[in-house]
Amino acid sequence: MVESLKGLEMELQDCAFRLLKGLVVTHLPEIAFDQIDVALMVGAIPRKEGMERKDLLSTNVKIFKQQGQALDKYAKKTVKVVVVGNPANTNALALMKNAPSIPRENFSALTRLDHNRAQSFIAKRLEVPCDLVKNCIIWGNHSNTQFVDIRYSVVKQGDREIPVTAAINNDSWIKNEFLSAIQKRGAAVIAARKSSSALSAAKSVTDHMRDWGLGTKENEWVSMSVISDGSYGAPKDVIFSFPVQIKDGKWSIVQGLELDEWAKSKFSITSKELEEERIAAGLGE
Repeated sequence: MVESLKGLEMELQDCAFRLLKGLVVTHLPEIAFDQIDVALMVGAIPRKEGMERKDLLSTNVKIFKQQGQALDKYAKKTVKVVVVGNPANTNALALMKNAPSIPRENFSALTRLDHNRAQSFIAKRLEVPCDLVKNCIIWGNHSNTQFVDIRYSVVKQGDREIPVTAAINNDSWIKNEFLSAIQKRGAAVIAARKSSSALSAAKSVTDHMRDWGLGTKENEWVSMSVISDGSYGAPKDVIFSFPVQIKDGKWSIVQGLELDEWAKSKFSITSKELEEERIAAGLGE
């Protein structure tokens, strides 16, 4: 493990990043977490052939329980945490529950990759740059049950913004091909390159942390998995992806959006899965 970290250290040095002042390479939590401001939890035990999802959850919860206890003991109480290793939402819940002295709102899981994928797919469909598309939503779990919602997304055309749904004008494509493609994109990447997403995941982590630190633009939101307060009927006591706006380092869930019957049915599926994961992981009923 340490030798692999040494290799990563050399790569980071070779990048000659202007803002990188130093590196500490260690496998010891008391050193790694000592007075840190940000924790990027990128590793987890991957699912292996013959392994049930509950076994994967159980194995990872043990790891994240230990890491949570270490964060609680050594990190700053203002530390911001994002979990990338899958199953990210429930791993983040385990981490949060084992670091009780750190505010619950300081824990998050990564659904920005899914958000970016949705934005990219729409931009490609409409043949526009990605930055002209905004306000996609990923609801729920970072899994193939996630609900990718573009009913409130807009695209800039000329000097005005129009709804993405109107610009695409193909409800069947949105509800079937598009939704399925985003839900299965991670598996498609693995099938193509025989390894999980790397560069796109790293980019989405930097997007996630940049917006958490610097804030979102006015009238824009991003997708972020955070502790649920029950908004929109989501289950409480799970890490759930919501549309959020961020100001002064604090996120808030966007309120006032409507879920039609189709949206509610998709929302319900991902909500149920997160509750099932929480129970299977032994993190509550």
